[in-house]
Amino acid sequence: MHTTPWAPDWALWLWFSLTLLSVLYVAWDLFTRTPEMKVMKWGWVLVTLYTGPVGLLIYWFSCREPAPGTHEAFIAPLWKQAVGSTIHCAAGDATGIIVAAAITGYFGLSMGVDIWIEYAAGFVFGLFIFQALFMKDMMGLSYGEALRQSFLPEWISMNAMMAGMLPTMVILMTRDMRAMEATSPWFWAAMSAATLVGVVVSYPVNYWLVKNQLKHGMGTERALGKGGAAQEEVSASAHAGHSMGGMSHAVSPAAAHAGHAMAAMPMNMEGGAQVSGLRKAVVTLITLVMLALGYWLAARYGDLSMRPGEPMEAMPGMDIPGHRM
Repeated sequence: MHTTPWAPDWALWLWFSLTLLSVLYVAWDLFTRTPEMKVMKWGWVLVTLYTGPVGLLIYWFSCREPAPGTHEAFIAPLWKQAVGSTIHCAAGDATGIIVAAAITGYFGLSMGVDIWIEYAAGFVFGLFIFQALFMKDMMGLSYGEALRQSFLPEWISMNAMMAGMLPTMVILMTRDMRAMEATSPWFWAAMSAATLVGVVVSYPVNYWLVKNQLKHGMGTERALGKGGAAQEEVSASAHAGHSMGGMSHAVSPAAAHAGHAMAAMPMNMEGGAQVSGLRKAVVTLITLVMLALGYWLAARYGDLSMRPGEPMEAMPGMDIPGHRM
């Protein structure tokens, strides 16, 4: 089995250092000044942990409150709502996938088996924890009903997320088998790259889901948080923020109203009459085709039979501990 490093060691540690700084900033900003929903705060922290400075940039332009009282209006555009849905999806699904990959690597399972265990773990964690458990209060539903209503949207977004993560993981691990073991920094680098690709691939699907009210986007704890202020108080707070002198991110009253409505809107996870069963079936089929394409890419350009711990044949210029050139 040939092994070729796909990045120099210094670039790897530079990425990890920037990731640490990004996570610290995002966590500080979210928990001290940006009134995002609590589940989304943790979602942003997790996704930034996986995506480093790229996650920080996405957060800065789509969620970070530019001035006090402006969060509702700032996150109102549909593309930002779709970003929120994608981050929520990645936080649950990617976490399940990464944890499963670490465990399967420990037991030495083949990559062809690994990927489906990871798929199942990502779906279960995303559905039972990040969707049904964390969102049931916002949806005003019991846990069982939240599970039922979240199943299809979560499955659709999971298919898209895995369609991006699967080939990225397999191809990178095939090039450098050290990335199959969670004790290696290359494992975390491969998972970071896979999560980034998964976020990009799943964004259009989440955009469609949010547009059709099959998934929530971003919100504000002032309007949606447990024990949050009444809607009139939210509007008053936002109006005060808009009136601040010297504010560099001014928004119009119409945008503010749209933001408040979006933040306070109880998401209809089933889509009601807006989305027909046929349209849901078509989009589900599309995501299954995306997943199949991801599997084909993994099989075509990677090695699904490889197992962690197999002997590695060093390529010219590569230094593997304990290996003599």
